[in-house]
Formats: sequence, structure tokens, C-alpha cells
Amino acid sequence: MHSQLTHTKNRWLTLIAAYKILQALLLISVGFGALRLMHRDIADILGNLITEMRFDTDGRLVSFLLDKAASVDDPMLRRITAFVFVYAGLGFVEGIGLFLEKLWAEYFTAIITASFLPLEILEILHRVTWIRISVFAANFAVFLYLIADIGRASQQRRNSRAARESKQ
Repeated sequence: MHSQLTHTKNRWLTLIAAYKILQALLLISVGFGALRLMHRDIADILGNLITEMRFDTDGRLVSFLLDKAASVDDPMLRRITAFVFVYAGLGFVEGIGLFLEKLWAEYFTAIITASFLPLEILEILHRVTWIRISVFAANFAVFLYLIADIGRASQQRRNSRAARESKQ
């Protein structure tokens, strides 16, 4: 008689995988948006947008944004675009690996997620917003879950190894 092992999908890993893939898709759209700004006057484009949206053109924030936009040139846009596309690629690797329930993907995602948590904390300390708090909370929850799941997988491997050794 043939015994068939059934494997149920880990819903949380699937959810985290979808989160990572959605992040990657968002980053790709940002990258293509940055490419569309090549060879264009970004400060002028931003100024037109600010005027159309009827923002106070004399405000400090608007002045700050226009000053920063004036310093963005094509080489900077290329660097930004390269970074965004590389990071999106990592997101796809994480997402696909997690969807396939690969242990290496859990380690990889836990390490990458943990590396950004201190930056997210600094951003929150700089200026508290619900979006920043929500992103931090989501990423922290992902990190904690992955660490717990890696621990469970490690324990299962030890138990399996001990069972094999006791049969010998």
C-alpha cells in the first residue's frame, strides 16, 4: 500500500510572499517612473504639479521639495533607478522563494527585513506617522514570524535526524 504525504500550504508564508511581490511590483513602477523623468527638468515638472494641486508655493515644504528636485540630474536618476530595480529583484526572489516554502528564502527575507528595521525606527523617531508605524509593524511581524518558523523547521530537522539515528 502506497502512503501519500500531503503537504498543506503555509498561509502565512503565502501572505508574506504576496506582500513581497506586491512591494516589488510597486518598486518596478517607481523605477519606470524615474526612467520617464530622464532628460527632463524635474523641478519644473514638480512646480507644475504643485501649481495644479493648488499648494501654497511660498511654503517651506514646497520650497524644500523644489530645491531638492532641482539637484536631481540624469546620473542621480540612473542610480535611483538601478537601486530600485535591484531591490525589486530581491523582492521577487524573496516572494517566489517564500511561495515555494524554501527555507533559504525564509532566512534571506528575515535578514533583509531585519536590516531595514533600524532605519524604519529612525524614520519613526524623525517623524511619527501612521504609515511609518504601520510599515514598521508589518515588517516587524514578518520578521518575528519568519524567525519562529525557521526555529520550528530547525526543530523538525533535529527531531527527524534523531528518529533516523534511533532506527539505525
